[in-house]
Amino acid sequence: MILDILERLIGFETTNDRSNLPLIGYIEDFLTQRGFRVTRVTDPGGDKAGLFAQIGPEGDGVLLSAHTDVVPVAGQVWTRDPFRLTREGNRLYGRGTTDMKGFLAAMLVAADHAAKRPLKEPLKLAISYDEEIGCVGMARMIDALVPAIGRPRACIVGEPTDMQVAIGHKGKRAFRAVCHGQSGHSALAPQFVNALHLAGDFMAALRDIQGDLATQGARDAGYGVPYSTVHVGVLSGGTALNIVPDRAELAFEFRHLAADAPDDLQDWIETAAAQVAGRYRAAFPDARIEIIPGSSYPGLDTAPDAEVTKLAQSWAHSNAVTKVAFGTEAGFFDALGIPAVVCGPGSMEGQGHKPDEYITLSQLNACQAMLARVLDSIRA
Repeated sequence: MILDILERLIGFETTNDRSNLPLIGYIEDFLTQRGFRVTRVTDPGGDKAGLFAQIGPEGDGVLLSAHTDVVPVAGQVWTRDPFRLTREGNRLYGRGTTDMKGFLAAMLVAADHAAKRPLKEPLKLAISYDEEIGCVGMARMIDALVPAIGRPRACIVGEPTDMQVAIGHKGKRAFRAVCHGQSGHSALAPQFVNALHLAGDFMAALRDIQGDLATQGARDAGYGVPYSTVHVGVLSGGTALNIVPDRAELAFEFRHLAADAPDDLQDWIETAAAQVAGRYRAAFPDARIEIIPGSSYPGLDTAPDAEVTKLAQSWAHSNAVTKVAFGTEAGFFDALGIPAVVCGPGSMEGQGHKPDEYITLSQLNACQAMLARVLDSIRA
């Protein structure tokens, strides 16, 4: 059953530039036909949606969570059709097999099984969109969660962890910095404030902040990079070589440990931007750097001895716990008081987002076994 479902899911091309409504319609029909009570949450543009669903008696229950979107294949060299499931030995190839339609397929199998047995607690599902561009979908959906399905006692977000129980990831905030200078002829460049100079100085300030975080900031040995980070990913500015640019933009982010308050980091960065711009105001009083917030998501920092951790370890048959470098939607649930961990099939480092993305049958079977144990824990 799981391979048939996964084949259907892979066949829906749900990159972020496309609507996911055909896929959501398929899942919604699948769940309602099995007696789930389903709430659809549509995005402001009307071309994407997520679902909250539950089956069984009223109560806390257990929540399983997955996203429907996948990263693009443009610019990658695939040797197979990325939107057609292809089996070769123990491997199942296709965009999203690992991140994270494999877990979504296993969720739907678990939903089918839950519909065929009496439950003492409800099984609850959260299915989102636009996770790959900064958890935008769940950020828009989260206020509807408790009215739709209540507050579960435990949550598994099925991002790929090689079926290890992950109890932490960093939070993230993304920004644009718009640097305002003066336009003029390049022959008279010293008479004008070049917006790219502001941008360059601000980048240097961000590097100084990163240096301080690395040497003096909080540390968590559970991460490969054990401190909060600042990263500039895009710099743009200027229209022609012989024109002094009056505008430049940077796209940057920080990813923070639980011990580093994100508001404090943002204040630090905004203060640095004001200081950089202030050095140019004697020459040009309107010199400034605007810091414009973008997408963000909270981090996850579940205790190793938390009840949800112990439950997940028993369900996954894994004694170890880990922390992951990538972000997930688990922090949104944790912020609502829903204890959460991350555990799912496949490897983000080895398979996720890569050309010829695949998941192994053995990982998929291990995930199904975990979710079968989840159902065993809530059946009557």
